Amino acid sequence: MAEDMSNGYEAVADDFIRLRHDSLTGHNIVRRWTASLSRGGSILDVGAGFGYPVASSLIEMGFDVFAVDASATLVAAFQRRFPGVEVACESAEHSRFFDRTFDGVVAIGLVFLLSESSQHKVIRRMAAALNPGGRLLFSAPSQKCEWDDLLTGRRSSSLGVDEYQQILAGAGLDFAGGYEDERANHYYEARKRVR
Repeated sequence: MAEDMSNGYEAVADDFIRLRHDSLTGHNIVRRWTASLSRGGSILDVGAGFGYPVASSLIEMGFDVFAVDASATLVAAFQRRFPGVEVACESAEHSRFFDRTFDGVVAIGLVFLLSESSQHKVIRRMAAALNPGGRLLFSAPSQKCEWDDLLTGRRSSSLGVDEYQQILAGAGLDFAGGYEDERANHYYEARKRVR
């Protein structure tokens, strides 16, 4: 049997859309993060789902958005919602990220779904997809912990702030701080070094 690169989200895609359809979780953090980016700049949304609320916020603010998600159902919903946005049905671990670099990369609700080795790999790949001076934003708890994902029942894990900072540094990024949203979700921001 082939590995499910959507980490269980293809099987629960309709439930995910229903539960997230009106949620603004992360919306304010993404808006704050974009303050350091030039309007019209390019942003890659990794694990974009059906595009709400992250991609929709970025599009409304005038950014040139590209999206990747491993669930065919969520990608189809994204395409219906945003027919003019480039979206690829690919896993974060294997996506070509459109064979280009970006001013910003955002991954909300994705990194902690991956195995520890995949988290390292994906963070390094997202860093490589940034232009010099580009910004990365991703979400994961600040403490090292494990839990079962509410929708899929699969094991999720956070490597914790210290290890994430080490991974970011090793990928050529400077840690720029963290945020918490209204639901106590934690976000990491980093900037790619300019050589």
